[in-house]
Amino acid sequence: MAHAPDNANVTRRDFLLVASQTAAAVGGVIVLWPFIDQMNPAADMLALREVEFDLSAVQPGQIVTTEWQKKPVFIRRRTPEEIKAAEDTQLSDLKDPQADKDRVQRPEWLILVATCTHLGCIPSNLFKGDYGGWLCPCHGSHYDTSGRIRKGPAPRNLAVPPYQFVSDTKVVIGAEPKASASAPAEKG
Repeated sequence: MAHAPDNANVTRRDFLLVASQTAAAVGGVIVLWPFIDQMNPAADMLALREVEFDLSAVQPGQIVTTEWQKKPVFIRRRTPEEIKAAEDTQLSDLKDPQADKDRVQRPEWLILVATCTHLGCIPSNLFKGDYGGWLCPCHGSHYDTSGRIRKGPAPRNLAVPPYQFVSDTKVVIGAEPKASASAPAEKG
C-alpha cells in the first residue's frame, strides 16, 4: 500500500527552508554592512567639502596651490597673453578637445585639480613645459595655459573642480556655480 504524502511535513519543511534562507540573508547584510558603510566619506572629508580662498594676493602670472578634499588645487591668475594662447588653440590640436571658455568662469582665473590624469602625479609649477602650462616630470605630460593635455601619455585634461566666485576676491572651491542672474526665470 502506498503512503499518502504528509502535507504537514511539506509545509513544515517549506517553512524551515524559507526561515533559514531569510536568517542567512539578514545575517549576510549584518556582516557586510560595516564594509559597505566604510565606503562613505569620512567626517574630515565632508568637512573639507568646500574651501574658501582669498584671491587678492595672487599676482598676474602667478600660480598658487591650495588643498581641497586632500587634493592639491592650482589657482592661476592668467596674464592676457596666457588667456589669448588658451583661447586661440585649435580644438583639433588637442588630445582631449575642450574650449578654454568651457574650463573657466572668468578668463583671468584658472582653477584646476593638480593631479596628472596619467598616473596621479602632481605637475610641476616650476617647469611650464612646451605650452606654457605645466609639465608632469614623472612621464613627460605637457599641459597648456588652460590645463589641457597637449603632449605626453596623459589621456585627459587636468580636472576643473566645482567652484563659485562669492566676490571679486574670494572663490569657494567645492561649491557648485549658481545660475547667472541674466538667465531667464522659469514660469510655473
